Amino acid sequence: MDVRVRYAPSPTGLQHIGGVRTALFNYFFAKSQGGKFILRVEDTDQERYSDESLQDLYDTFKWLDIHWDEGPDVGGEFAPYVQSERQAIYQEYAQKLIDDGMAYYCYCSSERLQQLREQQVASKSSTQGYDRACRDLTAEQRAEYEKQGILPVIRLKVPEKGVTAFDDILLGTIKRQNSDISPDPVIMKSDGMPTYHLANVIDDHFMKITHILRAQEWIPSGPLHVIMYKAFGWEPPIYCHLPMVMGKDGQKLSKRHGSTSLRDFIKDGYLPEAIINYVTMVGWSYDDSREFFTKEDLEQLFSIEKINKAPGVFDYKKLQWFNGQYIRQKSDSQLAELVLPYLQDAGFVSNPTTDKQNQILFQLIPIVKERLRLLSDIVAVSEFLFKGPKEYEAELLIPKKKQASDAAAIIASLKSSILPIFDMSDSDAEAYIVEEISNQGFKTGDYLMVLRVALTGSTVSPPIVESIKIFGKEKSLAALDVAENKILSLI
Repeated sequence: MDVRVRYAPSPTGLQHIGGVRTALFNYFFAKSQGGKFILRVEDTDQERYSDESLQDLYDTFKWLDIHWDEGPDVGGEFAPYVQSERQAIYQEYAQKLIDDGMAYYCYCSSERLQQLREQQVASKSSTQGYDRACRDLTAEQRAEYEKQGILPVIRLKVPEKGVTAFDDILLGTIKRQNSDISPDPVIMKSDGMPTYHLANVIDDHFMKITHILRAQEWIPSGPLHVIMYKAFGWEPPIYCHLPMVMGKDGQKLSKRHGSTSLRDFIKDGYLPEAIINYVTMVGWSYDDSREFFTKEDLEQLFSIEKINKAPGVFDYKKLQWFNGQYIRQKSDSQLAELVLPYLQDAGFVSNPTTDKQNQILFQLIPIVKERLRLLSDIVAVSEFLFKGPKEYEAELLIPKKKQASDAAAIIASLKSSILPIFDMSDSDAEAYIVEEISNQGFKTGDYLMVLRVALTGSTVSPPIVESIKIFGKEKSLAALDVAENKILSLI
């Protein structure tokens, strides 16, 4: 079998991390089988469609470096790949269902349908949904509605008795009583546009899709689609309903857990390698130990059999850890290029950068690389180098269980002994500071903490010796003067 899979998003919102995982599973399955990955844009919901969402779709997968073999922008044997451009096909096959007695015209008004829903709710009726009022209209009754100028929808005839079943690679055989399936859903709207169900089945058939990998939330649609395949006399594709993506609280992943659109993850400073690696492992595992996979690895190793049945838990901290690991694999020049936009957005450096700014940047990268989890972290860890110390309260300078006078003594020592550092190598400077601390009788932790706060305005910073040398003599002495004035105000 020549494997053909598709990712078929609706451009009504930004690309969600769950949708991205579905696309990655489809892509890696196709590549591992030597098959084709197809993009189809399902834009039949014209009221919610947006150009921004469509562009976000293209931007997302360009950033991930994931490419489809067929799609709206690259063409293919079964074009067009945008559903709004395939309307004539849907109308032809909807009419075929009517001609074969598998579908019918429905003239019920929206007001009648609303009243029906309200009555069913009020009576707590066990029968919910459409009551099939138009299913057996005579030709004369239909003609009367036509005279009134009522534009009908087309509904599928769902069998009222029996069972519909289909096989799922992960979940086995799934069965539904036909009486439990949504009764006679609309497959063609009155404006001539198909609903999701009709367009989906027709497109999957004519685009020769062999496997459908989609989220488990689509399981209720499975029996309905199988009924439609049978109505057309077509063979359904092979189904694989993927485990849900959950937050650590066991609830479906949503904005309350954090960022969910890939655009937000990109803005926060995640790398595509980390997203691809981690997201593919949410609900899939190669073995019990291996965690790191390149895109090329997954193109070879991915298999449906290793997808888990249980929901996958999306752990933001774990993703950040992955991202940090991939950051550290970058060369200093690559990382400098990646973090530069964040420094420019923060107003720390100009665009284009000056020689002085470039000098600071290339000195900065080696000392912060181990501390970055996200590219955007560069702003917090480097602000003092470009803008000077953050504003801070004098009390921050006082070590635990010490007095303001102790901090003042450390600052005085620093002011008198810091200058030689700028002419030393990093290792010699560290040895020099250790010797000064010993000679003055200070505790190492107290001494370095006061120095760190004075220079950065924070108790957390990159390695302090390297930071001092980037900061420079004048700025360092000025920062110590400010710190001294602050601490003396408390004495």
